[in-house]
Amino acid sequence: MAAIILNGFLTGLILQIAIGPVFFFILNLSLQRTILDGLFAVIAVTLVDYIFITFAVLGVGKLLEKPRIKLTLGMVSSLVLILFGIIMIVSISPSSQINSPKNLIESNYISSFISAFLLTISSPLTIVFWTSLFAAKAIENGYAQKQLIFFGIAAGLATLVFLGSAVTLLSIMRTSIPITLLSLLNIAVGSLLIIYGMIRLYKIVRMPRPYSG
Repeated sequence: MAAIILNGFLTGLILQIAIGPVFFFILNLSLQRTILDGLFAVIAVTLVDYIFITFAVLGVGKLLEKPRIKLTLGMVSSLVLILFGIIMIVSISPSSQINSPKNLIESNYISSFISAFLLTISSPLTIVFWTSLFAAKAIENGYAQKQLIFFGIAAGLATLVFLGSAVTLLSIMRTSIPITLLSLLNIAVGSLLIIYGMIRLYKIVRMPRPYSG
Protein backbone atom coordinates (compact mmCIF):
# COMPACT_ATOMS: atom_id res chain seq x y z
CA MET A 1 0.00 0.00 0.00
CA ALA A 2 2.90 2.36 0.77
CA ALA A 3 4.18 1.91 -2.78
CA ILE A 4 0.78 2.88 -4.19
CA ILE A 5 0.62 6.01 -2.03
CA LEU A 6 4.17 6.99 -3.02
CA ASN A 7 3.37 6.39 -6.68
CA GLY A 8 0.26 8.54 -6.42
CA PHE A 9 2.09 11.36 -4.64
CA LEU A 10 4.97 11.40 -7.13
CA THR A 11 2.51 11.30 -10.04
CA GLY A 12 0.66 14.25 -8.52
CA LEU A 13 3.90 16.22 -8.14
CA ILE A 14 4.82 15.57 -11.76
CA LEU A 15 1.40 16.86 -12.83
CA GLN A 16 1.92 19.99 -10.70
CA ILE A 17 5.09 20.82 -12.64
CA ALA A 18 2.86 21.52 -15.64
CA ILE A 19 1.77 24.82 -14.06
CA GLY A 20 -1.21 26.63 -15.52
CA PRO A 21 -3.50 29.63 -14.94
CA VAL A 22 -4.68 28.42 -11.52
CA PHE A 23 -1.10 28.31 -10.24
CA PHE A 24 -0.40 31.89 -11.28
CA PHE A 25 -3.79 33.03 -9.99
CA ILE A 26 -3.02 31.66 -6.52
CA LEU A 27 0.46 33.15 -6.41
CA ASN A 28 -0.93 36.51 -7.46
CA LEU A 29 -3.65 36.24 -4.81
CA SER A 30 -1.00 35.54 -2.15
CA LEU A 31 0.93 38.64 -3.17
CA GLN A 32 -2.16 40.87 -3.29
CA ARG A 33 -3.45 39.77 0.12
CA THR A 34 -1.85 37.52 2.75
CA ILE A 35 -0.33 34.07 3.06
CA LEU A 36 -3.54 32.83 4.69
CA ASP A 37 -5.56 33.99 1.67
CA GLY A 38 -3.17 32.02 -0.52
CA LEU A 39 -3.47 28.94 1.68
CA PHE A 40 -7.28 29.17 1.68
CA ALA A 41 -7.08 29.26 -2.13
CA VAL A 42 -4.78 26.23 -2.09
CA ILE A 43 -7.29 24.34 0.07
CA ALA A 44 -10.03 25.24 -2.43
CA VAL A 45 -7.98 23.93 -5.36
CA THR A 46 -7.13 20.75 -3.46
CA LEU A 47 -10.81 20.22 -2.62
CA VAL A 48 -11.78 20.55 -6.28
CA ASP A 49 -9.04 18.11 -7.25
CA TYR A 50 -10.44 15.58 -4.79
CA ILE A 51 -13.94 16.13 -6.17
CA PHE A 52 -12.66 15.47 -9.68
CA ILE A 53 -10.65 12.45 -8.51
CA THR A 54 -13.72 11.01 -6.76
CA PHE A 55 -15.82 11.42 -9.91
CA ALA A 56 -13.03 9.86 -11.96
CA VAL A 57 -12.86 6.80 -9.69
CA LEU A 58 -16.65 6.50 -9.95
CA GLY A 59 -16.38 6.58 -13.73
CA VAL A 60 -18.21 9.90 -14.28
CA GLY A 61 -15.48 10.85 -16.74
CA LYS A 62 -17.00 8.47 -19.27
CA LEU A 63 -20.23 10.50 -19.19
CA LEU A 64 -18.34 13.74 -19.82
CA GLU A 65 -16.80 12.26 -22.96
CA LYS A 66 -20.18 12.57 -24.70
CA PRO A 67 -19.87 15.24 -27.44
CA ARG A 68 -22.80 17.45 -26.37
CA ILE A 69 -21.77 17.53 -22.71
CA LYS A 70 -18.13 18.06 -23.59
CA LEU A 71 -19.03 20.94 -25.93
CA THR A 72 -21.24 22.70 -23.37
CA LEU A 73 -18.85 22.36 -20.45
CA GLY A 74 -15.93 23.37 -22.63
CA MET A 75 -17.60 26.62 -23.69
CA VAL A 76 -18.79 27.50 -20.17
CA SER A 77 -15.40 26.84 -18.59
CA SER A 78 -13.63 28.93 -21.25
CA LEU A 79 -15.98 31.87 -20.69
CA VAL A 80 -15.41 31.64 -16.92
CA LEU A 81 -11.64 31.91 -17.46
CA ILE A 82 -12.08 34.94 -19.72
CA LEU A 83 -14.42 36.59 -17.18
CA PHE A 84 -11.95 36.06 -14.34
CA GLY A 85 -9.19 37.59 -16.45
CA ILE A 86 -11.26 40.66 -17.34
CA ILE A 87 -12.20 41.23 -13.69
CA MET A 88 -8.55 41.07 -12.62
CA ILE A 89 -7.44 43.60 -15.26
CA VAL A 90 -10.36 45.97 -14.67
CA SER A 91 -9.58 45.95 -10.93
CA ILE A 92 -6.30 47.78 -11.68
CA SER A 93 -7.03 51.53 -11.61
CA PRO A 94 -5.55 54.70 -10.07
CA SER A 95 -7.81 54.20 -7.05
CA SER A 96 -7.29 50.46 -6.86
CA GLN A 97 -6.42 48.94 -3.48
CA ILE A 98 -3.24 47.50 -4.89
CA ASN A 99 -1.66 50.95 -4.96
CA SER A 100 -1.92 51.27 -1.20
CA PRO A 101 0.53 49.37 1.01
CA LYS A 102 -2.05 49.48 3.82
CA ASN A 103 -4.75 47.85 1.73
CA LEU A 104 -2.29 45.43 0.21
CA ILE A 105 -2.45 43.15 3.25
CA GLU A 106 -6.23 43.21 3.71
CA SER A 107 -7.62 39.69 3.82
CA ASN A 108 -10.82 38.11 2.63
CA TYR A 109 -10.47 34.39 3.22
CA ILE A 110 -13.94 33.53 1.98
CA SER A 111 -13.42 35.47 -1.25
CA SER A 112 -10.00 33.86 -1.76
CA PHE A 113 -11.44 30.39 -1.23
CA ILE A 114 -14.48 30.91 -3.45
CA SER A 115 -12.58 32.56 -6.32
CA ALA A 116 -9.97 29.77 -6.41
CA PHE A 117 -12.71 27.14 -6.09
CA LEU A 118 -14.76 28.56 -8.97
CA LEU A 119 -11.73 29.03 -11.20
CA THR A 120 -10.57 25.46 -10.65
CA ILE A 121 -13.96 23.80 -10.92
CA SER A 122 -14.64 25.69 -14.17
CA SER A 123 -12.72 22.93 -15.94
CA PRO A 124 -14.84 19.83 -15.22
CA LEU A 125 -13.33 18.07 -18.22
CA THR A 126 -10.33 17.52 -15.95
CA ILE A 127 -12.36 14.55 -14.73
CA VAL A 128 -11.80 12.96 -18.13
CA PHE A 129 -8.05 13.40 -17.66
CA TRP A 130 -8.13 11.78 -14.22
CA THR A 131 -10.28 8.96 -15.56
CA SER A 132 -7.74 8.30 -18.32
CA LEU A 133 -4.87 8.44 -15.82
CA PHE A 134 -6.55 6.00 -13.44
CA ALA A 135 -7.36 3.65 -16.31
CA ALA A 136 -3.72 3.72 -17.40
CA LYS A 137 -2.51 3.04 -13.86
CA ALA A 138 -5.02 0.24 -13.39
CA ILE A 139 -3.75 -1.44 -16.55
CA GLU A 140 -0.06 -0.68 -15.97
CA ASN A 141 0.10 -1.67 -12.30
CA GLY A 142 -2.98 -3.84 -11.99
CA TYR A 143 -4.65 -1.50 -9.45
CA ALA A 144 -8.09 -2.45 -8.19
CA GLN A 145 -10.65 0.28 -7.39
CA LYS A 146 -9.67 0.32 -3.70
CA GLN A 147 -6.02 0.80 -4.64
CA LEU A 148 -6.98 3.57 -7.07
CA ILE A 149 -8.66 5.38 -4.18
CA PHE A 150 -5.39 5.48 -2.22
CA PHE A 151 -3.54 6.45 -5.39
CA GLY A 152 -5.98 9.33 -5.92
CA ILE A 153 -5.75 10.52 -2.31
CA ALA A 154 -1.97 10.70 -2.57
CA ALA A 155 -2.11 12.44 -5.97
CA GLY A 156 -4.47 15.06 -4.57
CA LEU A 157 -2.21 15.57 -1.55
CA ALA A 158 0.57 16.58 -3.95
CA THR A 159 -1.54 19.60 -4.95
CA LEU A 160 -1.73 20.75 -1.33
CA VAL A 161 2.01 20.26 -0.72
CA PHE A 162 3.21 21.84 -3.97
CA LEU A 163 0.93 24.88 -4.01
CA GLY A 164 1.18 25.36 -0.25
CA SER A 165 4.98 25.41 -0.45
CA ALA A 166 4.92 27.85 -3.38
CA VAL A 167 2.54 30.22 -1.56
CA THR A 168 4.59 30.12 1.64
CA LEU A 169 7.87 30.79 -0.17
CA LEU A 170 6.43 33.65 -2.21
CA SER A 171 4.80 35.22 0.84
CA ILE A 172 8.16 35.28 2.64
CA MET A 173 9.69 37.14 -0.32
CA ARG A 174 6.73 39.48 -0.72
CA THR A 175 8.10 42.43 1.26
CA SER A 176 10.90 42.88 -1.27
CA ILE A 177 8.54 43.00 -4.27
CA PRO A 178 7.62 46.55 -5.48
CA ILE A 179 3.92 47.46 -5.56
CA THR A 180 4.27 48.46 -9.22
CA LEU A 181 5.41 44.93 -10.01
CA LEU A 182 2.32 43.59 -8.23
CA SER A 183 0.12 45.71 -10.49
CA LEU A 184 1.91 44.37 -13.55
CA LEU A 185 1.58 40.83 -12.22
CA ASN A 186 -2.15 41.32 -11.77
CA ILE A 187 -2.46 42.44 -15.40
CA ALA A 188 -0.22 39.59 -16.58
CA VAL A 189 -2.24 36.92 -14.76
CA GLY A 190 -5.51 38.43 -15.98
CA SER A 191 -4.20 38.45 -19.55
CA LEU A 192 -3.03 34.86 -19.18
CA LEU A 193 -6.50 33.77 -18.09
CA ILE A 194 -8.13 35.61 -21.01
CA ILE A 195 -5.71 34.18 -23.58
CA TYR A 196 -5.99 30.68 -22.16
CA GLY A 197 -9.79 30.92 -22.13
CA MET A 198 -9.92 32.26 -25.70
CA ILE A 199 -7.65 29.48 -26.97
CA ARG A 200 -9.82 26.87 -25.28
CA LEU A 201 -12.98 28.52 -26.61
CA TYR A 202 -11.53 28.61 -30.13
CA LYS A 203 -10.70 24.91 -29.97
CA ILE A 204 -14.17 24.12 -28.66
CA VAL A 205 -15.86 26.14 -31.44
CA ARG A 206 -13.71 24.35 -34.02
CA MET A 207 -14.74 20.93 -32.71
CA PRO A 208 -17.09 18.89 -34.94
CA ARG A 209 -20.68 19.32 -33.78
CA PRO A 210 -22.54 16.22 -32.52
CA TYR A 211 -25.06 14.87 -35.00
CA SER A 212 -28.58 15.94 -34.04
CA GLY A 213 -30.55 14.28 -36.76
